[in-house]
Amino acid sequence: MEQIYLAGGCLWGVQEFIKYVPGVISTEAGRANGSAQPKEHEASKSDDNPNAYDGYAECVQIEFDPSITSVTVLMKHLFEIIDPYSVNKQGVDVGEKYRTGVYSTDAQHLAEAERYIASREDADRIALEVLPLTKYVASDDIHQHHLSHFPEDHHLCHIPWELLHKYKS
Repeated sequence: MEQIYLAGGCLWGVQEFIKYVPGVISTEAGRANGSAQPKEHEASKSDDNPNAYDGYAECVQIEFDPSITSVTVLMKHLFEIIDPYSVNKQGVDVGEKYRTGVYSTDAQHLAEAERYIASREDADRIALEVLPLTKYVASDDIHQHHLSHFPEDHHLCHIPWELLHKYKS
């Protein structure tokens, strides 16, 4: 099994969509590559430390089976649910934490993601960052599989409900 981290705006929607993609074994909502030094868990953010997640991108940690899927295939799926030209914005969510990106500790994953982007006719317009994973913090339990537990919150997500469940069997 291998791990990669995908950021596509609000982590609720990305997790709800990607967890049903064939070859995805497990997912965890979290944050990647920020500048602050948060404690191990999101609960550490409080009124006395409002900048605990400065610079982090909302993302989903994905464990996948490379015999079933690949980084290229996961990239194609990510592009189904994002506006790849948008900077720090997806749908109504605006801010640095909603940027799009691909992060990994495996240089081959990053090279494959870059090759996928370069192969697209619109490569020069794509605003997706492809970077080594430097930091990762899991989100609180309330954010894990949030739209499965609280479908009434879907109105807060930029991804249409039908698309969220495109691969759900």
